[in-house]
Order: sequence, then structure tokens, then C-alpha cells
Amino acid sequence: MSDLRAPAGFDTTRRFVRVTGARSNGFVEFDFAVGEPELAVEMILPRDAFAEFCEHNAVEILPPVTEADSTDASSDDSKEPSDWDWRLADATRTRFR
Repeated sequence: MSDLRAPAGFDTTRRFVRVTGARSNGFVEFDFAVGEPELAVEMILPRDAFAEFCEHNAVEILPPVTEADSTDASSDDSKEPSDWDWRLADATRTRFR
């Protein structure tokens, strides 16, 4: 049987939320992470359910990501976006053939 313990320094009691959008129909789009804010899942909930979710999980609210935050400081600014520079939410605005 494999050992599935979290790596040292990975605190599973810390929960993070970063709001990524708000829809006109009252839904809140957000990222939710456990242990490390860099590894998150995208979620969407009605505003009241979002507030309850945050309270139940005792989340730390993270500031919104700015374009400057998403640019690697070691790269030059003329770099083209990578194939990995997208979010699942972006797919709702893209037509696939």
C-alpha cells in the first residue's frame, strides 16, 4: 500500500479562495485551493452559497490576479502567451469546431 501523506510543510488546514469573476445572474466564479494557493480548482456558486462555502471552509481570501502577476519576471514582456496560459472559464467564451 502506498504512503499518501502530504509533503512536509503542506498544511491541509489552510484553505484559499480567489474571486475571478461575478456574473450578472448572481453567480460568483472563484478558485479554491487547499494547502497551496498555486494549485487550485475553478468553481462557480450562487452568491449566498459562495458566502456559506467560504465561512464553512474558513478560507483566506486572496487578492485578484493582475496581468503583471501572471507575467514571469524573468521573461521579457514581448513573449507570446504559452499554450498553458488559459483557464477553464475561458472555454465558455471560445467556440470549438
